[in-house]
Amino acid sequence: MTSPDQNTDRPALYKSLSVFDGITILIGITIGAGIFSAPQVIAGFMDSFSAIIWLWIIAGGFIFIGGLIYAELGSRLPETGGEYVYISRAFGPFAGFIFGWSQLFIIRTSPLAGLAIVTVTYLTYFIELSDFARTVIALGIITLLGILNYIGIHRASIYQRVSTVLKVGGLLFLVVLGLIIGFDRESLLGTTAPPTGALGPIGNIVAAMMMVVFSYMGFERVGYAAGEMKNPRRTIPLTMFFGVTLIVIIYALANLLYHQTLGMEGVRNSSIVASDVATILLGSVGAGFIALIVMISTTGSMNGTVMTATRVYYAMARDGIFFKWLDHIHPVYRTPSRAIIAHCVWGAVILIVRGSFETIMAGMVFAVLIFFAANTLALFKFRREGVGNKDGFRMPLFPWLPALYFIGVVLLIILRAIYEWQNSLADLAFIATGLPFWLIWRKKIKP
Repeated sequence: MTSPDQNTDRPALYKSLSVFDGITILIGITIGAGIFSAPQVIAGFMDSFSAIIWLWIIAGGFIFIGGLIYAELGSRLPETGGEYVYISRAFGPFAGFIFGWSQLFIIRTSPLAGLAIVTVTYLTYFIELSDFARTVIALGIITLLGILNYIGIHRASIYQRVSTVLKVGGLLFLVVLGLIIGFDRESLLGTTAPPTGALGPIGNIVAAMMMVVFSYMGFERVGYAAGEMKNPRRTIPLTMFFGVTLIVIIYALANLLYHQTLGMEGVRNSSIVASDVATILLGSVGAGFIALIVMISTTGSMNGTVMTATRVYYAMARDGIFFKWLDHIHPVYRTPSRAIIAHCVWGAVILIVRGSFETIMAGMVFAVLIFFAANTLALFKFRREGVGNKDGFRMPLFPWLPALYFIGVVLLIILRAIYEWQNSLADLAFIATGLPFWLIWRKKIKP
């Protein structure tokens, strides 16, 4: 275990996470509900599988570049807090505060609530539940994961390892077995259907791409737990490389199976596309299998979010620009226990107040893209000024790759603001609710 800070008697975070833990955290967070809920929505905006698979591949390429950017940022500044640390060092405490505020009040707690709902939805495949019972069980799942993280990150990482292995193994099993079984079936990959989206050709592509990006989100959070990694300067780059590569492959194969089995119309009209595919290929046993895999997948994603996002709130409170109560490390479990409580409580509030997966997740992607762009600019600034460790990982083809990534992200932000301007304004307004609190806390900033 790590020793307490040399200048105080307060406990330090427990450094126990390895490269394998990092990969399981990245995959565990990223492969949540997106690959099970996004394909049917995307199919409504596009007209063919070829157009859809190009969206997944292009987005996967950009996410891989993003992973390289975050790998260098994490190697340069291997501190607890991840993006909060990068943005604060590059643009000052105000930018760091806005980032952290958005994390707690919409970006990271919304998925906690939304994924709890998805988990209970698939649980109903096995048992019938009333609406009240669904809410109670969803809140119970959040509570159990909160307790698991409260009593030690090494305990939470065990579940992260197990859930990640099971979800990846289950998805690959379904894909490989499905492609083998479906080899003798008529392939529906070539079927087409006019888009049902009403945003026009460009607007439909933007809306579809937002859902694809949502499915890939998670890679950026590995650095949040850098302070609990044994060797973050080695762990973070290796995690990004292997984790993102595996996710892109899994997503491409899953979409191939969905469309080969159901076709455009079938995917578009399905509400549980993975289960429908499993039912056709494997019968009711297959549907039960995929329902179990989805439950493992969603709870693993929730667990990974609690493991990482809570470290941002702790880091902000430590710097004096967030609720002071969150600046606390449990003396026994060596976890930011109060930050974990705050995260789970607010996630429960969102679940109760907003109620549905679609409502809870609306607008999250737009806010995240803004911070993707900000972190890319931070890398340029750190390279120019020589900030952080200079002998760690350095992304290749600098500055061309990060410049391409930045242009792509900004273009997507602008197009979304044009074609869905009302939702975009609402997202920005929600982020702006933190401004009054900043006026209070800015006077307490620690050097």
